[in-house]
Amino acid sequence: MPLYARYGLLLILAFFFVLMAQITLQYIPIRTDAAFLQIKQQYIHITPWRIAFFVHVFTSMFVLAAGFTQFSPLIMRRYKPVHRAVGKCSVAIILFVSGPASFIMALLANGGIPSRIAFTCLSLLWMYTTARAWQTARAKQFVQHRQWMYRSYALTLSAITLRAWKWLFIALFHLRPLDAYMIVAWMGFVPNLLVAEWLIRNPYFCRHDALPHHPAADRQG
Repeated sequence: MPLYARYGLLLILAFFFVLMAQITLQYIPIRTDAAFLQIKQQYIHITPWRIAFFVHVFTSMFVLAAGFTQFSPLIMRRYKPVHRAVGKCSVAIILFVSGPASFIMALLANGGIPSRIAFTCLSLLWMYTTARAWQTARAKQFVQHRQWMYRSYALTLSAITLRAWKWLFIALFHLRPLDAYMIVAWMGFVPNLLVAEWLIRNPYFCRHDALPHHPAADRQG
């Protein structure tokens, strides 16, 4: 991806990260009646779900913020240890903390069976794409690593796109929140994956020279 496009996306990400941080701060100190939890009171007494919710909310902010280091051309080229360290932390959080927590939450998602299937697929795909990104990095398959990171982070961004789609559907079509939720449960991540696949397959936006130089990377793809 060209540098100007990368920096533009990072600026957009910064804007939405601030919005997500404001939402997250509503739960500090720990509150069970704030924001989203106002419509989850029938589940808040279920200890595994309640723990999963707070774990997912607080740890996902780190994964979202990790995009600033994982896709920054400057850090990727000049501060490789930072890129690797943050990447390892992100993988550990997604695979062993936030990912499993999101799976538990998906089982009781708003919107009934369609939403629960969507969020279950999202959580499993999030962990799978992240595991593949880690696997290809360890194998020094850096082109494939970048591609799987695009997919993984596209799913990470569903936290933002889901809210954007929900606001849009309610504003334009005056849907009830729960009706909108059945739609945005899928819209939150499926278009993201399609965009990621387009970027991966577009030679202009997914050039190899965006990667730090690795001899092994030159042999991949």
